[in-house]
Amino acid sequence: MRLLPKKTGKPYPVKHYVNIMLFILFTALILDFIISYASISIVKQQSTRYLRDTADLYINRINHDFAYINHYMGWTLANDEIMKTMDKSQTASTEFLKSNTQLHQRFTELQKNYGQGYNFFFYIKNKDFFLNCAPLSIQYPDYLELKKQVISYTQDKNIYERFYSEWTPIHVKNKYFIINIVPYNDSYLICLISADELIRPLRAINLGENGSVSLINEKRESISTPIGAREKQLQQNTFKPALPSLVQSQTTVSRQFSNASFRVQMIIRFGTFEKIMVAQLLIILLALIIALTLCVVMLYFNKRVLKPIQSFSDNLAQLSEGGRDPDFESSKLIELEDANLQFKILIEQIKRFKIDIYEKELDKQRIQLDYMKLQIKPHFFLNCLTNIYSMAQMQMYKEIEHMTLSTSKYFRYIFQNGQNFVRLKDEIDHVRVFLDIQQHRYRNAFRYQIEELIDTQDIHIPPLVLQTFIENAVKYAVSRVSEVQISLSVSRLIEHHEDMAVIRISDSGPGFAPSILEKLVSGHPLDQSDGNHIGIMNTLQRLELLYRRKAEIRFGNREEGGACVTLIFPFHPPESL
Repeated sequence: MRLLPKKTGKPYPVKHYVNIMLFILFTALILDFIISYASISIVKQQSTRYLRDTADLYINRINHDFAYINHYMGWTLANDEIMKTMDKSQTASTEFLKSNTQLHQRFTELQKNYGQGYNFFFYIKNKDFFLNCAPLSIQYPDYLELKKQVISYTQDKNIYERFYSEWTPIHVKNKYFIINIVPYNDSYLICLISADELIRPLRAINLGENGSVSLINEKRESISTPIGAREKQLQQNTFKPALPSLVQSQTTVSRQFSNASFRVQMIIRFGTFEKIMVAQLLIILLALIIALTLCVVMLYFNKRVLKPIQSFSDNLAQLSEGGRDPDFESSKLIELEDANLQFKILIEQIKRFKIDIYEKELDKQRIQLDYMKLQIKPHFFLNCLTNIYSMAQMQMYKEIEHMTLSTSKYFRYIFQNGQNFVRLKDEIDHVRVFLDIQQHRYRNAFRYQIEELIDTQDIHIPPLVLQTFIENAVKYAVSRVSEVQISLSVSRLIEHHEDMAVIRISDSGPGFAPSILEKLVSGHPLDQSDGNHIGIMNTLQRLELLYRRKAEIRFGNREEGGACVTLIFPFHPPESL
């Protein structure tokens, strides 16, 4: 499409082109402003939604912890022989001291599971005996003040409604704590946690430079300690946004705990978005300045540039119509004469571009394979860290060394492997590392056996294929009820005059569900909406792209119980990718 007339005639004035340019530029500026504002709003909404979901997950976890601890203390008071022995025995007797030690050990384990921030105490009213039954995370003066308050609370007839049915904030030595008192006859079990400790995980979230997290009681007062002067100012609402009409700089997320008389409040500050808006306005202003400058430039170079370009366009039209080379001898610009040669070179480049398009399609397939190949579930890494942390708490140093080394080997193999095919021996070694990691987690819940042939070790297969099905076996077959056997065997088969490697993965678990097995056997895709079956479907797609139906996967359930997956690969991988 040509902007200038095909034949010699009345030329368009420069104003015509300036108007077109200004119209396009003005439209682009408006679109840029709309898109920028929409982008800021969308990012803000998504960030707020993410923080709300995070708060909901946190609240649900704390509600579960509160409910379990409350139930555990109630059951201990009502049914545990330890408490009955302590209630009947004298405080200086051997039976009382032995029961006290057992109770301390039990609640120490409970504290390890739910965090050192939880403090546990018991009080026997008729013996006036008050003592902690787990390691303390509060200072001794706070302990003495708490003891006085708890003893006074036990005199209240409404202690059941006030402290047992709800987790209630109390004020001890200028600090707020959350307390739950479980009464049974004249015995009481108490759980206490600092308000600041309760919201410590939420304070680790990035809520903006001026964001804050706090606990609010029924009187809408903050019962958590502000962090620095900034958070104090936030609680007093002294922050004023720079652009209140364009961007709302503050969003408040509030969530109520169940069985508690307080709630968590997250104040999200979006000062960064105001800076983005200012930057967008500066960009628009800069574009306007550039547009005015271009208008002056176009007027200045009208006779020196536009007219020679019009002549050049006419010559190109002659080339398009008659097929003969254009004549640039009368051109006043040497650059336009050079453009003739570049135009001829361009024709040759177009031919090469067609070949490049085909090659880019192949690259696109490679990228798709790499994406599916390198998908890693982040929760696996977090589980590894959690296991190492648990071992550290139990002082299992040798197990920590082995677990750390296995985890390092596991992720080194994943991150350093950028090929489409790897040796079968390396893939099986990676599976061993994965199973060793899982054995640290499940202990004696499963055993595994790997059988491989020497002449099949150098076969090349796609990476992480075996791990997908081994991981599926661990996820769905392994339980802590009975020991599960996981087996991996490699054999050789000649099919259609071609050497094939047969890899069989089986387990002694419950096997595939009938509905899932029916879809796998018939080749229908599995439902991935809930985040399950992604690994199996990705593996099937990878094998289809790499082998073009020369590889085969068979799914089934064993007669003696358990799932069985058989993979058949050619000895020599295809070279198309």
